[in-house]
Amino acid sequence: MIDFPILIFSAFALVLLAAGVGVITARNPVHAALFLVLAFFTGSGLWLMLEAEFLAIALVLVYVGAVMVLFLFVVMMLNIDLDRLREGFWKHLPLGAGVALLMVAEMLLVVTSKQFSTLGSSLPPSPGNISNTRELGLVLYTDYVYPFELAAVILLVAIVAAIALTLRRRKDSKHLDPAWQVRVRASDRIRIVSMRSEKDQ
Repeated sequence: MIDFPILIFSAFALVLLAAGVGVITARNPVHAALFLVLAFFTGSGLWLMLEAEFLAIALVLVYVGAVMVLFLFVVMMLNIDLDRLREGFWKHLPLGAGVALLMVAEMLLVVTSKQFSTLGSSLPPSPGNISNTRELGLVLYTDYVYPFELAAVILLVAIVAAIALTLRRRKDSKHLDPAWQVRVRASDRIRIVSMRSEKDQ
């Protein structure tokens, strides 16, 4: 009898592998980005099966909702010369294949090691009513609250610096000043001119 969770996990794994292959083999950059979005969604499904709902939600919101949407906008706005990108494919193929084989060999060594097989048995059993999002929040805002706030300040400084570096004031740009619009008076907008009335001949 086939176990249903194993069947779902295998389906997600096959879709994830197919999406990964599609990312690196798609000729159109937009199609490659959409394959990557599919890979992220499938990865979030695997995180949900592992009862890590916070990581699944973060993967969808951060990577799919923000990073990949921005990447798609950039790809669609830029005029990418695909023929120029494919010029050095065959020249760099042996190096890329060697790195890929090295990564596969390292993953096989990790998966087939004795420590990897006994990792799950050494962990204490978790209660059924626990929420990893709640536990992560408790640890994040109690034990690691200062590093978390420091990281937030660093990100805020990076955002402000990026805005300051890219801000360009143009003299010919037309803009409105809301403060000046609020302070305006009727005498500034309308001028009443007294004119003599003309008599009919």
